[in-house]
Amino acid sequence: MPSTSPSSHAGHAALIIDRPTVDDGPTIWRLARDSRVLDLNSTYSYLLWCRDFADTSAVVRDETTGEPIAFVTGYLRPSRPRTLVVWQITVAQAHRGRGLAAALLDELTAQVRAQHPISTVETTITPDNTASLALFTAYAKRHRADVEQSVLFDGGLFPGAGHAPEVLHRIGPLSPPTHHPAPAES
Repeated sequence: MPSTSPSSHAGHAALIIDRPTVDDGPTIWRLARDSRVLDLNSTYSYLLWCRDFADTSAVVRDETTGEPIAFVTGYLRPSRPRTLVVWQITVAQAHRGRGLAAALLDELTAQVRAQHPISTVETTITPDNTASLALFTAYAKRHRADVEQSVLFDGGLFPGAGHAPEVLHRIGPLSPPTHHPAPAES
């Protein structure tokens, strides 16, 4: 993927949105840990994700260091290969509020659609995750898609106490996003 994508979301001229590499795995793990919202998987799982699902995942890189400052992980659902499942998405605290998550999600969708005929995006969101609810509601609107919601995994399925239900958000069929043209550079 590397792409330097102008973004009407972020209010700045270009984002460095790239395909993750195995070397990004530890940084992605730290971003997930520091989000304090995502379920944290083992470092090993993020290394494997960057190796085996890099084509359906993406990172936003810091323009100076090249280190990931945001990521999205996804995969094509084996029983529904026209469905992109978005597993996790987060932006480093210092870079929030700039539209990076929306730009990252749109760029990932475009990159995957260039290689696979996806028509639907699925993700699960706990009812208390208002940031993700807003992100994916806006995503559906930009892509002029309907959203169907149903409980995928009841909270009681998770070991221990206190895990909220994971609500499946099925977004589709997707249309091309509606973007405002990026301002002309002088």
